[in-house]
Formats: sequence, C-alpha cells, structure tokens
Amino acid sequence: MRLARHGDSGSERPLIGNAEGAWFDLSSITEDITPRFLAIGLDSARAALESESLAAVTDVRRFGPPLTGIGKIVCVGLNYRAHAAETGATPPTEPILFMKAPDTVVGGNDTVYVPRESKKTDWEVELAVVIGSEAAYLSSVDDAAGVIAGYAVSNDVSEREFQSERGGQWDKGKNCATFNPFGPWIRTADDIADPQGLALRTWVNGELRQDGNTSDMIFGVYELVHYISQFMTLYPGDVINTGTPAGVALGSNGKFPFLAAGDVVELEVDGLGRQKQTYAQA
Repeated sequence: MRLARHGDSGSERPLIGNAEGAWFDLSSITEDITPRFLAIGLDSARAALESESLAAVTDVRRFGPPLTGIGKIVCVGLNYRAHAAETGATPPTEPILFMKAPDTVVGGNDTVYVPRESKKTDWEVELAVVIGSEAAYLSSVDDAAGVIAGYAVSNDVSEREFQSERGGQWDKGKNCATFNPFGPWIRTADDIADPQGLALRTWVNGELRQDGNTSDMIFGVYELVHYISQFMTLYPGDVINTGTPAGVALGSNGKFPFLAAGDVVELEVDGLGRQKQTYAQA
C-alpha cells in the first residue's frame, strides 16, 4: 500500500493508496502520517483499505512530504560502484555516513531553491528507507528487514562547492533550504520484494542523466540499516538516503551543467512514483 499526504503546505491530510492507483482519505484512522503511526498504525490502515470503508479522494492536490515529524535523515555517500568510479573516488570499505536536517525536506514536486552564490548545485536520485521500529545494535543483517516501514524517492540535492571546497565540510553542501525533496509517497515494505532490484532515473530539462539500479549499491539496504544501528539508534520516522547512481553533474567532467534557476528536474524509482521540481533562485 501507499501512504501520502496532500494539500497545502502545513495543512496536509493523510492518504492511503491501493494497488490500482486509487487514493482514500485516511483521517478516520490517523490525523497524519507520523512516526508513531508508522510504528503502530500500519495494520489498522491496511485493514481499513481492504474493507473498502474509506472515502475515495479524487481531487488530490499537491503531494506534500509523505511523512511529518521526521526524526533524522542519515545519508550514505559513494554507495554505487559506477558513481564512485565517475567521481574518481576509491570505493569505500565501510559506509560513508553524513546527516541531513529534517527541515530540508519538501514535497517531491515543490520548488527547490538554488542557494545564493551557488555555482555547483547538483541532483541525486536516491532510494529512501523509512524506519518503522526502533533499532539499536541489530544482531545481524537479517534483522534489518523487520524494522523498515517502507521506501520512497528522495533527491539528495547537493551544492558541490559548499560540500568540498569550503572547508571540507559535507554538511554545508547538503543542508540548504529545500535540499531534500521526498515522496510523492511511501510504499510499505511488504510491497517491495527486493530493494536491490529497483531502477532509478533522473531527467534534467527532459534529458536523461541518471539511469541506475539499486543492484549497483556497494552496501545493500539491509546491510546499511544493520551498520547504522551500530553507531546510532534508529527510531520510527527516521529516514536513510541510501546513495545515488552515476550521472550527476559532479562526475560528468563538465558535460552536464550544474543546476540554475529555471531548470526542471524529474526523478523516479520503480514502484515509488515520480518527482518533478522547478528550480528557483533563493
């Protein structure tokens, strides 16, 4: 099933979607899609959907971020073999982790703002993992699947000069306002048979830039969740951005220009929907 939030920013209402593409009002089950709902409410929502007791919604307006109250966003750098190769980096022997603030999150189709003085704003389509149960010091990789509530599309927008040329501090290039379009929806984990078999694509102004697959990850989804749980506690509502495939501006040796106001970026992951953002100057 799919979980989403629609409406104007700050007043979104919860939705649930079935396999046929229809949407239904979920507000009789929960006031919003929150971390607590992910932890305790999915079974009730699924039962309500299957009972066909929910009101249909045919006028879906603006998909907001499909989760409110995100606790933390843990990001993984250089996690695709082809992406590491295109940037000239040595593939890591352990996951490279950094953090992104929850206030960077916007809806998948919302405007993204190019920061002032930015010269190298870049796109990064990613598979986002949404945590549904507390996880600390997981005993094995096999335990990871049980703490995942679902998956979504994430765009880890990055300003490369800020990231690498302004003191070597990645956070500077990752946490600008609007730098994490998320959604349009969360697809629950039971709908995704294999998170290592999903295609990811990005178009910039209609031209295909990224065309990868999660099978190219250096560290797979379950391995990442297990690994991260050894360093920090994961809670319901936390999100993991699992890395981006090849095809970013940074790795193109000047073939692809960085983003500027007026550019349109579209991103998709198999089964998880499609984003479309117009970029504007901050």
